[in-house]
Amino acid sequence: MSEWELPVATGDVQWGTCRSGTLATVTAERGLRRPDVTTVEMVGGIEKRALVLADYDPQWTEAYAEQERRIRAALGPAAVQIEHIGSTSVPGLAAKPVIDVLVTVEDITSEENYLDQLLDAGYELRVREPGHRLVRTPARDVHVHVMEVGDEAADDYLLFRDRLRADPEDRDLYVRTKRALVEQDWADMNAYAEAKTGVIAGIKERARQSRT
Repeated sequence: MSEWELPVATGDVQWGTCRSGTLATVTAERGLRRPDVTTVEMVGGIEKRALVLADYDPQWTEAYAEQERRIRAALGPAAVQIEHIGSTSVPGLAAKPVIDVLVTVEDITSEENYLDQLLDAGYELRVREPGHRLVRTPARDVHVHVMEVGDEAADDYLLFRDRLRADPEDRDLYVRTKRALVEQDWADMNAYAEAKTGVIAGIKERARQSRT
């Protein structure tokens, strides 16, 4: 996410959900050069941040486009796919004003092909964990999630986004859930993200059923 399905979260996208089985399969098929990390490294530790939902802002689309241009300039063909995800990617949906970007690469373990380039472009490393790297702007208003091509968790971000864009009932359910939760006091963003997982899982399941 960023939001959308994991215990460790940032912005409006959840993370920490990469499934080891899926990643192991991808690794075996592609013959990655080195093993991925096996633990979660969170640079700066847990952060307690104010949870504020803003009404949808059409300028979020242009804000994303600016980041896409910045990332493409930094990574070139190493960025296989770049997508706007998270609540700011869904027209009409209230969201925390953080732009979440999904970038897929061929080999998540080959950080020399993308991480230094993103840091040189002005982003800062926030998370390194199995199957996922997160960099963000110093202002913390943009989160870039780097995942591997074929990772089921990356596909789920797009599945969830597309469902919210297309289905007004699920979009309304999700925003009502967020508005109710944001009124509560949370120790950190992870606890807030965990509280949404049941609703998110239901929406994703309906999205999968609609594909069949």
